[in-house]
Amino acid sequence: MRYTRDELLDMVSAQMPARRWTHVEGVMATSVSLAERYGADPVKADLAALLHDLAKFWPIEQQESVMLEHGLNPELLEYDKQLLHAEVAAFVAEQEYGINDPEVLDAIRYHTSGRVGMTLLDKIVCLADYIEPGRNFPGVDRIRELAEHNLEQALVAGFDSTITFLIEKQKVIFPLTVLARNDIVRRLGYDDK
Repeated sequence: MRYTRDELLDMVSAQMPARRWTHVEGVMATSVSLAERYGADPVKADLAALLHDLAKFWPIEQQESVMLEHGLNPELLEYDKQLLHAEVAAFVAEQEYGINDPEVLDAIRYHTSGRVGMTLLDKIVCLADYIEPGRNFPGVDRIRELAEHNLEQALVAGFDSTITFLIEKQKVIFPLTVLARNDIVRRLGYDDK
């Protein structure tokens, strides 16, 4: 890592409005809490959460340019532009900030979409992004309650909420999100009932 945590805090917070920085702080605190509860590394959880939205407020054209110039996941370009920032953030975290821990980079990369075979850290950062204290959407309190007892059940509820929202808005759903949800459902044995 090229920078201290304090330097990263300054660099990332400078790239976004104050309300988004408040969100990032909430994701950091929630990620650390979930990591401590479920046995993940809280330092890695904090770092991934700190960097998860670092490209969120870059112009879409800039995000697309990074994607194309560096051969990042081209499939993302066919879906909602809100997905791009996670892939770009993971790339920037590695290339510009010197983060070389693949577990941290993947947690950043998959915090919006999920993936099949999510690691514990992936699940924690993804869920923390859903339930941090500043989030206020129908069903978030139920997801928070589930997170107290079962990380995977809470994550499925989060995916369900996102998928339902996209369906109601008649939006295209990124297939990896459905696959990530289904993978966890199978692991929980819900499919066998």
